[in-house]
Amino acid sequence: MSFFGKLFGKKEKETLDQGLQKTKEGFLSKITKAIAGKSTVDEEVLDNLEDALVSADVGIDTTVKIIERIEQRVAKDKYLNTSELNKLLQQEIEAVLVDAPENNSYSFNTELPAKPFVILVVGVNGVGKTTTIGKLAYNFKKAGKSVLLGAADTFRAAAVDQLTIWSERVGVPIVKQAMGSDPASVAFDTVQSGLAKGAEVIIIDTAGRLHNKAHLMDELGKIRRVVQKLIPEAPHEALLVLDGSTGQNALEQAKHFTATTDVTALAITKLDGTAKGGVVLAIANQFKIPVKFIGMGEKMEDLLVFDKHEFVDSLFKLSN
Repeated sequence: MSFFGKLFGKKEKETLDQGLQKTKEGFLSKITKAIAGKSTVDEEVLDNLEDALVSADVGIDTTVKIIERIEQRVAKDKYLNTSELNKLLQQEIEAVLVDAPENNSYSFNTELPAKPFVILVVGVNGVGKTTTIGKLAYNFKKAGKSVLLGAADTFRAAAVDQLTIWSERVGVPIVKQAMGSDPASVAFDTVQSGLAKGAEVIIIDTAGRLHNKAHLMDELGKIRRVVQKLIPEAPHEALLVLDGSTGQNALEQAKHFTATTDVTALAITKLDGTAKGGVVLAIANQFKIPVKFIGMGEKMEDLLVFDKHEFVDSLFKLSN
């Protein structure tokens, strides 16, 4: 059972169903073709299924893992037929998705693992990082939690401006300094202010692109160190934001950031309107990092807490 549990309501399910429409149309049509006219799961069915998964951006490594597990099941149960394959496939796809650790399981409405709960947000420019921060702030505030934003992406004036607009739109305070300021200094001031104000959630934006990996690692490491002077166990979450519509490019970004910082959770954006939603499976399986949030539209409410069972259920549901 995922940490989201009973908090997944009808409205969220409808948003998920609608957002995954393009992904599931292509995904399910390929699976249907893979097993059409077959009464048993044979080698040809498995080959066709493998092609269907790869073309849905599930990724080669993840696809091989799923197919191997199905092969083991078929070898064990000689009478497995294609009508049972969909259910089995759902189970195996759900199995590759990683659950959040119990000590770091939370949603907008649940009790936070720590107060203040410090979230460090990383990701390249253009993936929807600032928008995701704004949506997080909105949803946490809507759930009755006090939120503070920190604009530590001081390399781009636009980043600070965009986050300021979001803070005004949502109605939460923001800590910022002049462009070119030391990002770690902004992070320190943000946490210090959050402690003074009794903020429950502190969300710190970081630079989306630095000129090399070493610089990125140094910068994020410095931010961590100064934050830990105030709260030794912080940041409690390092949230990597990835653009789901870029498919396999999102995997490359994940490789870059997981190599330079201790990423603890993922937010996958722009899944609505793309046929590449299968990349969620590839990313979660390859990096063994839980997906915590998914972006399903432009509205502030369209950031959903990820529930793997509901995600797979929607993926296999042809129509609303």
